Amino acid sequence: MENKLIHSWDELQSTVFEGVWDASIQRYRNNRVFRGVKDRRWDLIPALNRTCKHNLKLEKHILRSFKKYGYADLRGVESLWQLLATGQHYGLPTRLLDWSYSPLVAAHFATEDTSAYDRDGAIIMADMQMINGLLPKCLHSLLKKDSVNVFSQEMLDKVAPSFEKLQALSERPFSLFFEPASVVSRIENQYALFSLSSDVEMQIDLLPHAIKAFTRIIIPWEVKLEIRDKLDYINISERMLYPGLGGVCQWISRRYAPLGPLYNAVPRLTIPADSSLPDQSRNTQSNQN
Repeated sequence: MENKLIHSWDELQSTVFEGVWDASIQRYRNNRVFRGVKDRRWDLIPALNRTCKHNLKLEKHILRSFKKYGYADLRGVESLWQLLATGQHYGLPTRLLDWSYSPLVAAHFATEDTSAYDRDGAIIMADMQMINGLLPKCLHSLLKKDSVNVFSQEMLDKVAPSFEKLQALSERPFSLFFEPASVVSRIENQYALFSLSSDVEMQIDLLPHAIKAFTRIIIPWEVKLEIRDKLDYINISERMLYPGLGGVCQWISRRYAPLGPLYNAVPRLTIPADSSLPDQSRNTQSNQN
């Protein structure tokens, strides 16, 4: 995918908001979603594909076990898509990838882990309209009919209530974006949505003709702390994104750490913008939320 290297908070702002003016309605609008990663070498690989790359057929067993042993908390969850979203929220390895409508929420996830300040981070920007243009006709028409870019849980329940029915909609693999019901405040606060592929083995950015839909905005290690501090000033922090005492404690721990002296005293390794992506980096990433 295309790489864009930024050097400051101001450059980040101009990059993520470039081209979002819609002259037809005289408003700022865009069809992009964002995913923040602390290491810019990480690929768009779901947790299921990292955890069970030896046997992706284990997906059904994972969901069966989750529903069986989590029954007390999942009794009202009948939709496969809601089950997936709930599992993703609690760390279950699924085929979902976390995204946010907010580039600044994505910037938070790229900069929250101070132990990764020796590495360049990144925000992956995806053009939903381009991805939707690769959908099967029946799904694309459904979005167009409702004048939306993202499927709701209810829409998916009607057209494809199972993985098998989703895959049967097209001979070619495809990916889509959907929003689950906001059963937890974390999903709302993170302005979150998910992507998934009809073929569990297919990575979203490796779909035919999909690569142009993605841009990697590289955040050099040198500017991570600047971006982190400025995000805190506008309340894009653990206090908002992880509601509860846990989020408050994470924010306090980072806020009062001596990051300035530590950050500037230790020599860092900057990864060149055009360097290759080593395979070992692809198996260690964590979920956005």
